[in-house]
Amino acid sequence: MKAIVTVTLKQGVLDPQGKAIGHALEGLGFAGVGEVRVGKVIEIELAETEASAARATAEAMARRLLANTVIERFEVSLP
Repeated sequence: MKAIVTVTLKQGVLDPQGKAIGHALEGLGFAGVGEVRVGKVIEIELAETEASAARATAEAMARRLLANTVIERFEVSLP
């Protein structure tokens, strides 16, 4: 079963990479660009066959390694 973990910065945490991308987009002529936030998407193939077990495993992975829960939040989806 595949799990997709999306990790983004929590609100209130500065995102200099997002700011740089926003300025670059404006420089390229894209008008009306608001706040840009950068994150990461991690796809994991899991051996679990039950959705609840796969979700629990992916959440444990995110808490322990994939996300810095002090400044980042994560979301797990099972497509």
